[in-house]
Amino acid sequence: MAERSTAAVDVADTSGEEPLTAQAGKATDDGAEAEKVSGRDEDAAGTGEKPAAGPDAQPPELHSGHKLARRYRLEECVTRLDGFSSWRAVDEKLRRAVGVHILPADHPRARPVLSAARSSALLGDPRFVQVLDAVEENDLVYVVHEWLPDATELSTVLASGALEPHDAYQLVSQVSQAMAAAHREGLAHLRITPGSVLRTESGQYRIRGLAVMAALRGISCEHPQRTDTEAIGALLYAALTQRWPYENDAYGLTGLPKGVGLIAPDQVRAGVHRGLSELAMRALVNDGATASRQEQPCTTPEELSKAVAAMPRIRPPETSFTTPPPYQRTGFQQGSYGQPTSRNGRPGHPTQPVPAPPPPLQSRTGKALKWSVSALLIAALGLGSWQLADTLLKGEKQSDSPGSSQPGGGADKPAAKPLEIAKATEFSPLSSPFADEQAPNAVDGDPGTAWVTGRFRGMANFGNLPSRADGSGIIVDLGSEKNVSGVKVSMHRPGQTAEVLAADPSASAPTSLDAFSQRIGKKNKVDGELAASLDKPVRTRYVLIHITELPSDGTPEWFRGGISEIKVTGS
Repeated sequence: MAERSTAAVDVADTSGEEPLTAQAGKATDDGAEAEKVSGRDEDAAGTGEKPAAGPDAQPPELHSGHKLARRYRLEECVTRLDGFSSWRAVDEKLRRAVGVHILPADHPRARPVLSAARSSALLGDPRFVQVLDAVEENDLVYVVHEWLPDATELSTVLASGALEPHDAYQLVSQVSQAMAAAHREGLAHLRITPGSVLRTESGQYRIRGLAVMAALRGISCEHPQRTDTEAIGALLYAALTQRWPYENDAYGLTGLPKGVGLIAPDQVRAGVHRGLSELAMRALVNDGATASRQEQPCTTPEELSKAVAAMPRIRPPETSFTTPPPYQRTGFQQGSYGQPTSRNGRPGHPTQPVPAPPPPLQSRTGKALKWSVSALLIAALGLGSWQLADTLLKGEKQSDSPGSSQPGGGADKPAAKPLEIAKATEFSPLSSPFADEQAPNAVDGDPGTAWVTGRFRGMANFGNLPSRADGSGIIVDLGSEKNVSGVKVSMHRPGQTAEVLAADPSASAPTSLDAFSQRIGKKNKVDGELAASLDKPVRTRYVLIHITELPSDGTPEWFRGGISEIKVTGS
């Protein structure tokens, strides 16, 4: 009987990955690029390491329509290389598109691929394209992963030009944070390239092939953290310059001129952000680059992530509005109303002479009428001026009297204004955080980034786990005590149940739910935006957006939520 072993790895969203060919402008599969560049192997992604030689065995002879595990129907072969093949398939059980890597069970890399896939699936980080299943069955080993229909390869994005500073900042920030989290769990990528980084329509970046692609290609490395850091630096370099930071062309990008060495991005292209240029060189220092200001090199994704966080935040460009066309006078204003149009479109001469206006009244009756009308106008103006002055004087007397500015004698309420947020942290009182490094995404002014919870099965109240009894959310630190009168929260997913609480003024770095005794917004199920306001502001430094129940993530038994943006108003 054939052995079938599966990993409990249903940990991803139901949206499928749909990489098309590069000509179609969509993402291609992880293994789609097999070409080697002389002097530098693209598979090693600038690491200096070479993948192990591929076995002589050919990929299994499969065809469109073949079904794996009575569930995954193969649709189109995307890659056939080094003894394995990659397919676009359909999960008939959940009715979604998926990607599948297939290789023989006796392939030398079959066991490493299974191990890498299961380890990657256990990470469950939404910034990575998720592994959905890892199976050995009928002398085959196959790995099923997400297929993202709205994602585009970074190589395709860069084909149309270099990124704007804000987009390049988001790229290096999101990718370095994701890889830092992966390395903390002992996982490396070893093949981060413009083809393995995808950008979704919302502007978020997803990394595919974590650990799996290196295992499929037989790539190994003595210094995985340094290798991945240099690869992220190469991505940033390419995003800033639209050039690959080595002499050979790769991923549709032109390499640097031969013999000049690795020069800073701001010396390759005009208008490059100086801070990002130096950051790229600090990451690429592992390959011989030198930062222009001699900062310490970044040798791990964690160090690179901290260096990005230490930079002044790069805001998105302001929305540009089209200048309206110059004011055009109408034909009536130009005096051409009623005039015929000549053959060239210009007003012609009138066919009939315009009658002259009647002469002014010059008789005694006419003069008397003029003086009477003038006197009436002067009287009317005088009466109106007197009434206006009387009204203004009464208003001044009322404004001078104490307690008269509001009905009931109350003073004017100070106008609310946006409050600056000093810091955002994850609220996880009874267990370790999901992704505390993502918390700043909820206050960065960019709705395209978000803090996202973990994924829970069976129960909307965080899986009904004792360690999640108090829910989760984001704690906003205003830096000092402020009068808070309103909070607006853009939720990452509709259907979350949340409330807005404030800590006692005397609280210092509160972490428990008991410390947030002041209520700003009552608990409600939120479809999109949570808005809470107060007639009487509360005095606090810390505001908690507290999530108690999560919405479905697209499947009936899995739940996940998050927060995209938080704004606090007050004085």
